[in-house]
Amino acid sequence: MENILINQSVAILCDGNNIERSIHELSKSKNSMINFDQLIPKLLNGRGLNRLIYFREGKAISSKFAERLHENYYGSVIPCHKSADIPLSIKATQLASKVDTIIIMSGDSDYVDLVRHLKGEGVRVEIAAVRKTAARILIDEADHFHEITKEDCFVYKAPRKK
Repeated sequence: MENILINQSVAILCDGNNIERSIHELSKSKNSMINFDQLIPKLLNGRGLNRLIYFREGKAISSKFAERLHENYYGSVIPCHKSADIPLSIKATQLASKVDTIIIMSGDSDYVDLVRHLKGEGVRVEIAAVRKTAARILIDEADHFHEITKEDCFVYKAPRKK
């Protein structure tokens, strides 16, 4: 039997603050960041990326990071007023009819109702998070769980001042 390539369209929605806190705890470094160039292909596993949206509350996000996400993945960074849950949930609901799978990068149990809603709409929902900081109920509700590990991160070293 030959392999049938599944042409699935995927949206990745990242709760930046949640993921950043999780990887800082995982790596014991405030300067650790997700290595998107390694993680995205792993999450997609051959499926097509429809869009990547990084929701971030508070202080301005590095414009270099925003540019890289845009150049490499047509990604966008959306600054949030308070927490990312509401804007991320609204965007996920809007995308539900346009994609086959939504990957939520967050371990926050606040997304349980969203996961249930999306699955009710016929969307496959996957969670990508650091297992230690991810809510068990969220992992259980999802169709699939991708564990984010130290291998998916790097420690950012600020350029030395001359």
